[in-house]
Amino acid sequence: MTTSDDTTPRHERVERHATPGPRNSLAHWTTARSPLRVAINYLVVWLVRISPSLRLKRWLLERLGVTVGEGVSWGLEATPDVFWPELITVEADAIVGYDATILCHEFLQDEYRTGEVVVGERAMIGAGAIVLPGVEIGEEARIAANSLVTRDVPPGATVAGVPAETMGGSTAGETAAEDRD
Repeated sequence: MTTSDDTTPRHERVERHATPGPRNSLAHWTTARSPLRVAINYLVVWLVRISPSLRLKRWLLERLGVTVGEGVSWGLEATPDVFWPELITVEADAIVGYDATILCHEFLQDEYRTGEVVVGERAMIGAGAIVLPGVEIGEEARIAANSLVTRDVPPGATVAGVPAETMGGSTAGETAAEDRD
């Protein structure tokens, strides 16, 4: 997986869709996505959230259209996007923590946006974190609990906060010894 540099905002990778009327875009969601498809997705997402079986979770996520790598761990209550789950890729051995949310859409006043989310190999998303559309998380990156990920996370980086920022000013690839000095 290749991640974009910090100067390329996720907004350049999301697709914009105009609202088909004077009301906010969420009021028109049924023109954006089939209500039956969303209802089925919702039921499958509910099963993904409550199932303790990682094998069953991976199988259900794949039925939704999520690209799921080998050995992915999807925590209890973690939620994939219910409208566009097929825009999510979680690469091998990644962890999506308890109650984390991966969004591939945002309904706004005058438009709605959709964007792919890629979680790199062996990356970790902490409990309660939220990842917004268009974000790429590099391999072996770590997202702290309750963080809001609004931009790409480089491989090996650790980010935390709202919005998530690199912790301690360290960059990907630094060793623990360098961090102590």
